[in-house]
Amino acid sequence: MEITKHFFFNLSLLIILLFFGLLWFEKSKNVKISKLSYILFFILLLWTCIQFSYHPLGTPEARYDLRIIPLVIGGLYLGIGPILTISTIIIRSFYGIDIGFYETLVLCVPLTFILWGMYPWFWKQYPKRRISFSVFMGMGLGVATATGMEMNDVPHVWYDSWFAYLIVPPLGIGILAFCIEFLKSNIEMKLELIKAEKLQAVEQMGAAISHEIRNPLTAAIGFVQLLQDGYLPKNKVNEYLTIIKEELRAAERVIQDYLTFAKPSLIKVEELNVKKELKQVINILQPLANQNSVHITTEFALMGVTHGDQQKFRQIFINVIKNAIESMPTGGYLMIKMDYNRSYVSVEVRDTGVGMSKDQLERLGEPYYSTKGSKGTGLGMMVVYSIVRAMNGTINVESELGVGTTFHFKFPTYRHDQNELEEEKQ
Repeated sequence: MEITKHFFFNLSLLIILLFFGLLWFEKSKNVKISKLSYILFFILLLWTCIQFSYHPLGTPEARYDLRIIPLVIGGLYLGIGPILTISTIIIRSFYGIDIGFYETLVLCVPLTFILWGMYPWFWKQYPKRRISFSVFMGMGLGVATATGMEMNDVPHVWYDSWFAYLIVPPLGIGILAFCIEFLKSNIEMKLELIKAEKLQAVEQMGAAISHEIRNPLTAAIGFVQLLQDGYLPKNKVNEYLTIIKEELRAAERVIQDYLTFAKPSLIKVEELNVKKELKQVINILQPLANQNSVHITTEFALMGVTHGDQQKFRQIFINVIKNAIESMPTGGYLMIKMDYNRSYVSVEVRDTGVGMSKDQLERLGEPYYSTKGSKGTGLGMMVVYSIVRAMNGTINVESELGVGTTFHFKFPTYRHDQNELEEEKQ
């Protein structure tokens, strides 16, 4: 059973190459592979089959191999049958122009047209039928090859060659066909899942935006209807107009927050003194902290400069510190720490509030997800993450229920020498 033994060895090489091919496909993260890539891969499989073929002693022209497997799989599943058959003829010619080469020529020429003609029909079949058809075609080619060996009186044990060609190539074709169908099914499921997640995100975002905009617009419409009566005193008219103006501004803020998330950009980029900006934010929120009995402590480095939009930079910490204060309704401690080195400026905001669960922490920053329930819009943290990304910064959050939450921010350090070098390059 020498032929069968060599065939199983050859099949193991093909499976190993397939395994590395699947690893490369997984690492590439591409749903589609270029046609040239899989043509080269199948030519490599053909060369492996012919190079590691079995040929009896004294008969170098007789080569028993598994070239049937890449020919059938590549021809039926990928539609590259003509390219593979031509490649088979060329590769076989390197091992000598002998009776074996002419047998290859006789088999490959009609096979080229058969594979090319069957490719469109093949893909109209169900997956199980495609696998079955591939296996039966492999068996047919195995019978044809074994018959050619018998006709040329190649020395061999007849039952060995027939068993090898009737069992091993169909087995290999079945394994590869099943792997391809399995991979194809997984890719389709992945694409459907991505599509479903996108649709779900759009639905949630649309519902949240409409809800947040409808509230101020409904109030504004109500006051406009009151103004249309025409019998209101002037002070009431001014009061209602002020309310309408505030409600429209609220709707505008919702739209602006959405745009900040969808397309984060820095309108005005300038040098920012992080210590100075943080102090300004604390001054703005100090009344809220006093109202909630929150004691704010700071630990700032002497220096620390980054590059970004001042208004958006303040918006980051206004949102985060405001959330931290609101997470301590019965009082607590809020620690704000700033440090720096040549690479980045770091800011740490730590509170002793209610904290967040693991699930809440994982969803933090998602569009329109709020840990405050009906009281929150889900826009604040979404905007924070967007602005941090736009400033080439990073954000890391640690939290524990009943203990508190810590936000870690890092922003690139802005250095004058680096800025001057960039200006010289420009």
